Amino acid sequence: MLIGSYDFALVFLSLCVAILASYTALDLAGRITGAQGAARVLWIGGGAVAMGLGIWSMHFVGMLAFRLPIDLGYDLAITLLSLAIAMLASGFALWLVSQPELPAWHLCLGAVAMGAGIGAMHYIGMAAMRMQPGIVYDPLLFALSLLIAVAASGAALLIAFRLRRHTRHVRLLRGGAAVIMGFAIVGMHYTGMAAANFPEGSFCGAAFSGLDSGWLASLVIVTTLAVLAIALLTSILDARLEARTELLSSSLAKANAELTQLALHDGLTKLPNRLLLEDRINQNILKLQRNGGYFALLFMDLDGFKPVNDAFGHHVGDQLLVAVAQRLRAHLRANDSLARIGGDEFVLLAELRHPDDASNVASHVVGLLSQPFEIDGHELRVSTSVGIALYPGDGVDQQELLINADAAMYHAKSLGKNGYSFFESSMNTNARQQLQLLHDLRVALERGELRLHYQPKFASGSGRMLGAEALLRWQHPQQGLLAPVRFIGLAEKTGLIIPIGDWVLDEACRQMRLWYEQGHQDWRVAVNLSALQFCHGELVETVRQTLARHALPANCLTLEITESTAMHDVSASQVILEQLAEMGVDIAIDDFGTGYSSLLYLKRLPANELKIDRGFVRDLEHDGDDMAIVSAIVALGQALDLRIVAEGVETPEQQAFLTELGCDSLQGYLLGHPLPPEHIPS
Repeated sequence: MLIGSYDFALVFLSLCVAILASYTALDLAGRITGAQGAARVLWIGGGAVAMGLGIWSMHFVGMLAFRLPIDLGYDLAITLLSLAIAMLASGFALWLVSQPELPAWHLCLGAVAMGAGIGAMHYIGMAAMRMQPGIVYDPLLFALSLLIAVAASGAALLIAFRLRRHTRHVRLLRGGAAVIMGFAIVGMHYTGMAAANFPEGSFCGAAFSGLDSGWLASLVIVTTLAVLAIALLTSILDARLEARTELLSSSLAKANAELTQLALHDGLTKLPNRLLLEDRINQNILKLQRNGGYFALLFMDLDGFKPVNDAFGHHVGDQLLVAVAQRLRAHLRANDSLARIGGDEFVLLAELRHPDDASNVASHVVGLLSQPFEIDGHELRVSTSVGIALYPGDGVDQQELLINADAAMYHAKSLGKNGYSFFESSMNTNARQQLQLLHDLRVALERGELRLHYQPKFASGSGRMLGAEALLRWQHPQQGLLAPVRFIGLAEKTGLIIPIGDWVLDEACRQMRLWYEQGHQDWRVAVNLSALQFCHGELVETVRQTLARHALPANCLTLEITESTAMHDVSASQVILEQLAEMGVDIAIDDFGTGYSSLLYLKRLPANELKIDRGFVRDLEHDGDDMAIVSAIVALGQALDLRIVAEGVETPEQQAFLTELGCDSLQGYLLGHPLPPEHIPS
């Protein structure tokens, strides 16, 4: 027998190739598991090429490490056949471990099939030498090599299946597993080589016509390492890209959740807002239409909330609203929904077994909110008026139910507050009128139904006209001319006050431009701003554009805001008012004396004018307290260099007292009623 030997450098290299091929296979198994569709097919195909080439390369490097005292070569066709078998076996293995499950019998069949493939690759590769006479194999070692191939294949399949997911320390575990698998593959190969015996006088038929072992070793090693490196690098980069994509997707999902939370919940109390409440009402209507049953809408409005705001400030009022929400939420039943729809208004959606159960729920709510609240060191007491609308019976959709519950709430207030009232058909007329009025108000601007009347202001001493205050009216097609008290509340609740307020500002400036061109350059037109308008982010720019559109000097415009509006957020109010003042617009504090009346805050605000509330003017002749208050306000305004305007002057006695006191200007029915612009004397 010919005695062979081994080049141990190549033996070690074959082991390294086997370990690298094993690690690449394990990593590719993880990529294939996460892929879908065409990408999955491409990963299996590319993985089969890389893994098959790695196993085959380890085999051939191992064969090239074998030395015989004769020249050796390898038949090209047979060599390529062994490579093809290695790739097919690798593709099958990758496909098998990418399946959702790997039952024991699948594992066994896969191990046999892959072991047979590796064995075939090895022994066909040996046949590529075309030895004459043929290689004689030791039966026991031959069988042992196949057994090792099957066992190694089974272990490799199981390990690859278990490590295909990206778990903690997965790359370290794959590295350890690759070392074990590499040794198993090498063990199979060299067991197979040990089984080969070469008779004395044998020669290699492919030594002269086949591939030369010298350059073949270099080609195989370089090509294999390049392919394995490319495959491994591609897999790692793809994994990192996938991880980054998952991170971005997670961040996007989190951002979307936060935006949804903000869009559907009240920012102060974190309760559902009107939008989410309406959706839940619609869902309950659909559910009850299928399954039957009842639910109630309890429309709650806090009694005595405004005095808390006025007395302690809006920050305490906000804390009170949060405390109310927390107390109600703590006593919710599993299927109830509580929402804040604006201001101090809350709505409770309560599922009922029987319509009469609604009174128990309402009574419980009234009792809960009648208990005192401890806020910022103050013991505060409020109550609540509750209006109840039942489904079915009091409405067919969420809009009608809410309006009817609102109507019932106002009825409860009219009965003395701190109680509840069920919606009744007798309230229908008013509720439907409000609904129709809201509908008409939405199109009033488009139809040109809004009007401005102007109440003149006069200098207190000379009686000279100084300008006018713009007062909104609605020329309703059926109800005639409506005063603001009939529709402003609806406009503020629905947000329509913003476009209506923009129209008022534009129309007043247009009219003032006409008076300006008629020679009344010293007149000012006053426009009232609602709280929502004042807080609107576009207010300053709207004023700027309106003045520019009508080429109106800024000092011809006076913007009036209530004391309570200005003091809601003093810092924010100061910024807005300073921007308006920089334009040259006059600022008037309306209804002064009815809110905070804080000298510190008043000093900080860039106001030009104080308007004494008509409530203090009305009883001047008979109420010494009112006389004292008005005198104090005038003295305060003069000390701060502010113009003083008294509104609601209706008697000569009031006029004389206010003039003597030092008021700069007066307005009221005694001096002039609100009139259309064409009736204002020019």
